[in-house]
Amino acid sequence: MEELMLERGIVVSHETVRRWCATFGQRYASALRRRQLRPGDKRHLERAFVKINGEQRCLRRAVDQNGCVLDILVQNCRDRAAARHFFRRLMEKIGAVPRVIVAGRLRSYGAAHREAMPSVEHRSHRRHHDPVRACG
Repeated sequence: MEELMLERGIVVSHETVRRWCATFGQRYASALRRRQLRPGDKRHLERAFVKINGEQRCLRRAVDQNGCVLDILVQNCRDRAAARHFFRRLMEKIGAVPRVIVAGRLRSYGAAHREAMPSVEHRSHRRHHDPVRACG
């Protein structure tokens, strides 16, 4: 920020920039969030295994039909409770219940889906799940 202002011939200190951030930062961040595209009503869920510090972890990722990554979560286990936690966290973060969830055939997804979002359609057929691999 200091460099941008200096290019225009205005000299500011780092303390001034810090005060601007404290004053206007939250408003600016809120305005950016409002401008973001709303996620679609279809969620693709993907699960992968990664090694972190030599230990295997389950990485879960949610992507909407537009390819926007909605949430990423790294967990120790892949049971029903972990899947339910991921579903609830996703609903809290997005603030809307999806129309369709497309996930793999992992049984914990189906069980967690029935508990957390019984009104949402759950598709687990392989050909429905493939588009998530192309998402960014």
